Amino acid sequence: MNWKHLTTEADLDDIVAASHQRPQAIFKHSTRCSISSVALQRMEKGTAPDGIDFWYLDLLQYRPLSNAIAERFGVYHESPQVILVKTGEAVYDESHLGISLQEIAEQAGVTI
Repeated sequence: MNWKHLTTEADLDDIVAASHQRPQAIFKHSTRCSISSVALQRMEKGTAPDGIDFWYLDLLQYRPLSNAIAERFGVYHESPQVILVKTGEAVYDESHLGISLQEIAEQAGVTI
């Protein structure tokens, strides 16, 4: 997995802008949560779909940014959580062990 690190509001603006060209996936990770660690390992062991940019957010270190994501995209905050952004909008979100690269690819309309 080739993560881009989400650390600033400017990064969030970049995600929205880039989502008009290709889907953007945000993975919100809690470094203190064992379920989040399992979800992260599953993402990193899998084959990342081509055509999607993957962003990693350490939500404990950047909690205000995590809250801004929930507000901007109108999704309920969960951890771990993946949010798929296309054309500036959240089109899919999933949490906990429901997070799957296959499902992300399907929702993005790309193949693994």
